Amino acid sequence: MTAKVLIIVGDASETVDTLYPYYRLIEGGYQPVVAGPQRRLFQMVMHEVKPGWTITKEWEGYSIMADIAFCDIDPEEYAGIFFSGGRAPEYIREDQDLLRITRWFWENERPMCSVCHGVEIPARAGIVQGLRMATVAKCKFDLEVCGGIYVNEPCVIDRHMVSGRTYHDHGHYIGPWIRALDVFTGKLEQ
Repeated sequence: MTAKVLIIVGDASETVDTLYPYYRLIEGGYQPVVAGPQRRLFQMVMHEVKPGWTITKEWEGYSIMADIAFCDIDPEEYAGIFFSGGRAPEYIREDQDLLRITRWFWENERPMCSVCHGVEIPARAGIVQGLRMATVAKCKFDLEVCGGIYVNEPCVIDRHMVSGRTYHDHGHYIGPWIRALDVFTGKLEQ
């Protein structure tokens, strides 16, 4: 049976942050399960700091269907969880079911992964105290105010949390997270 892995999204999840791990999971022999506040179609966005800009410019990306709503998730059915970036985490981080799920994955030591603004979810869930994580620089405060330690590197692994700064880092941190899933599921020995 193919192990299932959650990908957490909402409206304004970053397109590349979401689709890169989605397809890498399939490539790695996993079943990605897209989860959102409701089981519906979500509008993703593209983010980039354009030449001459000092802030991120945003425009519409692809849409993605959530396979399951947060309230319907039994975390025991999943091998791991991925927190996509974009603006969505800022809006979905107060969802009590999402916080319950996030805490469960942390407490049960399942492979977790976060990129960019995705850090706002584990930070809000209260699991980052003393945890070293990468995130986009503008989320450094969100991490640190919750007790986490900001690391400006393309891949940071601390316990069972793997993190990257932005989509530019996907090639550095997604591979180690998939290897952690392989170890957890028994596809690969430690």
